[in-house]
Amino acid sequence: MKACIACPPVAIPKAGQYLLASSGDEAGAALGIPIFIAEGCINGFWTAPPIPNTWSPGTNLDLVGPLGHAFTLPREVRRLGLAAMGDTVYRLMPLTESASQAQRSLTLFTDLPLPSLPASVEAYPIASLAEALDWPDFMAIDLPLQRLGELRAMFGLVDGSRLPFPAQVLITTPMPCAGLAGCGACAVPGRRGWKLTCEDGPVFDLDSLKW
Repeated sequence: MKACIACPPVAIPKAGQYLLASSGDEAGAALGIPIFIAEGCINGFWTAPPIPNTWSPGTNLDLVGPLGHAFTLPREVRRLGLAAMGDTVYRLMPLTESASQAQRSLTLFTDLPLPSLPASVEAYPIASLAEALDWPDFMAIDLPLQRLGELRAMFGLVDGSRLPFPAQVLITTPMPCAGLAGCGACAVPGRRGWKLTCEDGPVFDLDSLKW
């Protein structure tokens, strides 16, 4: 389930960034939960699912953010690949709109149910990734932290080899303190030490991580 959140334009996160949202009616929700944008709506934005089932139309939310790093696509990209390997494709959907505006070719790789996609977007299963490595100029990936170690095999790469194109990855993992306490629960292995998803991410350059 997703929801349309009414908020000022400055509170709308970019693709990959998150807001901390909490309702005063929810016990134990003082720190809030991370929510991501799926697409814009009138006076706000549609969240990517999931959202708490206790939220209903008219629920007043406290919003903190936007927080974290967003996807940053180089202007020269003409063939954009998207790979959704987590629980939803919606966190990547804002990139389909920006790709359309920039007249980029776009292909989505996922085994998840598909939302309504622009006619210009092609979709293939994750198993097709290994056969498509010569196509993208750039790839945006949505991946749970616990599957980071599987990523090389998903691309059909041998140990130590890298992708033939630059890529950024949105790491999804619980962020209980959202950078407020540096608790380390969302730590990700980087090439130069550990990184925190809540602060250094949630979008990382893939080659900055150990994968």
